[in-house]
Amino acid sequence: QVQLVESGGGLVRAGGSLRLSCAASGITFSNYAMGWFRQAPGTEREFVAAMANAWSGDITYYTDSVKGRFALSRDNAKNTVNLQMSRLKPEDTAVYYCAARNGRTYSVTENDYSYWGRGTQVTVSS
Repeated sequence: QVQLVESGGGLVRAGGSLRLSCAASGITFSNYAMGWFRQAPGTEREFVAAMANAWSGDITYYTDSVKGRFALSRDNAKNTVNLQMSRLKPEDTAVYYCAARNGRTYSVTENDYSYWGRGTQVTVSS
């Protein structure tokens, strides 16, 4: 059974930092591209960041609004992908979801991901 479990969310003041983690089980983690998406209240889920699988040099891609503030990393030995979020803004407030895609390349499209976590809440106060 495939599971993705996010952790690390919480309440932080604007300008602060959080580190989200996603622990995967039931998949050959190194074969999977990993993505993070978020959904704020009353909005559709949107792409945040993604990383190609371990055989692709861990290539990353970020949506414009988080470039320079968020950074992805993966630990293939621990089957974990991390999203380091810095200089957080109130508009970063959302539920953050981890997703896994079997393949070399990342994607910004939700439908390209086969597995999803349940999400972790990030709240940034002004």
